[in-house]
Amino acid sequence: MLNKTILLSAFFSLTLGLMAQQPPAQSGATPSWTLPHSTAVLDSGPRTYRFTVDYYSANATGVVIHRERLTGDYTRGLANGEVEWRNVGDAQVDGATAPYPVAQKQDYMEGFHYSGVLTDTLKPEFFKSFPATAFMERNLVWDTGMFETFGQKFLDKLKLNQPFHMVSDQDVNLPDFGTFHNRDVVLEWVARSERNGQECALIDYRAFFNPLEIATGGMTIEGRSDYWGEIWVSLETRQIEYATIYEEVSGQMKIPGMDAPQPLSVFRMGRLELLSTKN
Repeated sequence: MLNKTILLSAFFSLTLGLMAQQPPAQSGATPSWTLPHSTAVLDSGPRTYRFTVDYYSANATGVVIHRERLTGDYTRGLANGEVEWRNVGDAQVDGATAPYPVAQKQDYMEGFHYSGVLTDTLKPEFFKSFPATAFMERNLVWDTGMFETFGQKFLDKLKLNQPFHMVSDQDVNLPDFGTFHNRDVVLEWVARSERNGQECALIDYRAFFNPLEIATGGMTIEGRSDYWGEIWVSLETRQIEYATIYEEVSGQMKIPGMDAPQPLSVFRMGRLELLSTKN
């Protein structure tokens, strides 16, 4: 073991010595480590994204019992700042590895359009055309609004590798469902990157230990949400080029007809991918 340690030390010393003797690499202009002061998004035409979210219901030891996949096409940049949903589908299957069946189209969301303002989606009448149990479909709307809010509204406040506490101790009322409490939402600009041929700011977001209470269809849930992800924002246009979300919800669920609450553990992973643009 000692001989291996000596050999490795010698190797790294030699490598570092050779690197020190090399002339500095020639490169183009030094990247700017500042973000645009303007948060205005340059919309010159519709942009359509595919949003895919996989839900995993598991037991306490991590055995996946059930999976559900939501997909939908989200378009922004429409007239009057409106956004629209099409081709929303829901596919479900038991177990961890079985293939998903053909998704069932959610017709009530075909052509669903609105102003694109996140706060509007929290008004009691906003989801009046949705079935009472369509919570995951509502999440599609809330998540895309979150991506755009987190990625576009605070660029002038972010500095490299410095956490920005966007929201602390905020109650969010979920129409027809319950409440969600954001303890501390943190944004952090962590890198420059590239997506879809665009130079991007890579923004990390995270919020942990968030209490939630949901009541729908006689079912009640009391638990906790931890969520996090990344957002790629074009430095030129401030458009979202790609985004992810990860969330774990744990707690207990009371179902009608059952005497005692049941443990709840749901993990979800989502990705927002650009399909087409007229920008």
